[in-house]
Amino acid sequence: MCLLLGATGVGKTLLVKRLQEVSSRDGKGDLGEPPPTRPTVGTNLTDIVAQRKITIRELGGCMGPIWSSYYGNCRSLLFMMDASDPTQLSASCVQLLGLLSAEQLAEASVLILFNKIDLPCYMAMEEMKSLIRLPDIIACAKQNITTAEISAREGTGLAGVLAWLQATHRANG
Repeated sequence: MCLLLGATGVGKTLLVKRLQEVSSRDGKGDLGEPPPTRPTVGTNLTDIVAQRKITIRELGGCMGPIWSSYYGNCRSLLFMMDASDPTQLSASCVQLLGLLSAEQLAEASVLILFNKIDLPCYMAMEEMKSLIRLPDIIACAKQNITTAEISAREGTGLAGVLAWLQATHRANG
């Protein structure tokens, strides 16, 4: 099981839909217009087939207070941040710190996704890492943490996310 978490409006639902598209066509071809999405109220379960089936459980951002009820059986964690919204950064950082300190997630591999790099107002990954003091967070975390810049809307970086999921779920049995 892979958990997909992040604040409301960061692009989690679109990411899952796009990952399904990328995996179904082996990363080839244009993804076209993004499919319509609505804010997730509750949870969505989606299977991505990429060499093996990986189930992604997306939890709505509004469910933050009860995310911990879903930590069991979590092999990997995708945590999404909005690279175009500096006002959301500190709240996302607090959420991330809570996730990394959760005992049930101590063994999970973590991929932090800086989404919306297609927008003109996005912050570069290095700037975001600096603002949230990510090197310090990584140094103190038990988890193996990777970062990536993506655009779920345009499809940028999604092949890398898929490759990370494949490698993580292969390594973890």
